[in-house]
Amino acid sequence: MNYEQITYEKRGETAVVTMNRPERLNAWTWKMSAEQHDAYKRANEDPEIASIVLTGAGRGFCAGADVRDAFQRGLDNGSARDAERPAENYVELIRNSKPIIAAVNGVAVGVGLTQILPMDIIVASESARFGMFFVKMGLVPELASTYFLTQRCGFAFASDMCLTGRLVEAEEAGRIGLVNRVVSQEKLMDTAMEYAKMFAANPNRQMGWIKDLITKNGANPDYNEVMRLEHGRINECYTTAEHREAVTAFQEKRAPKFR
Repeated sequence: MNYEQITYEKRGETAVVTMNRPERLNAWTWKMSAEQHDAYKRANEDPEIASIVLTGAGRGFCAGADVRDAFQRGLDNGSARDAERPAENYVELIRNSKPIIAAVNGVAVGVGLTQILPMDIIVASESARFGMFFVKMGLVPELASTYFLTQRCGFAFASDMCLTGRLVEAEEAGRIGLVNRVVSQEKLMDTAMEYAKMFAANPNRQMGWIKDLITKNGANPDYNEVMRLEHGRINECYTTAEHREAVTAFQEKRAPKFR
């Protein structure tokens, strides 16, 4: 696929995907969504890639859905909008992806926020702002965001953000657990790449299994079922080349080589 609204760059073992409509603060379109789906699948299929970073070009991260493209076209011709909708389940794509980091460099509202909630790490610059603007547009949140937002920052703040539609500054986002780290704009990509470097030191297969366990067990009140899933995976891990390499490397006093 030729990309028109995103860019894709390999930086060592990391794929950097950049939403690239800076003149529109990277407002989301169905075309951008299709290109992002393709980029994530491309990175996941590349054995040289260990993780993915998503960021935005210019001063914005993603100012929500493009009103003309996503909303007005939907009102005028819903079938055209549906024809452009990617076939894959977005949340399943992200949760089954290699580790993915959002580097939020500016405003992230509406789908600009909901698309990153299922991701593994969210790093925000001090100038980032977040908003669940759906109620302001006569809509409700999507992409399982009422689940992931509540998981990240709790019932109280999820209700606050969704029902008021207010903007949340980066400092508050860090304090309530919406994002993992808040750093200066100058350090944003460096911090994201530090996470990517840590991921690159770990085995892809086990990171994928861990993501799957977090997805399935994060809100499961049945701890016996949680342990059953964990024990099934850890028994499988014992038979893998990655576990053998880790044990051998420890005994030889060297760093393991998983890739």
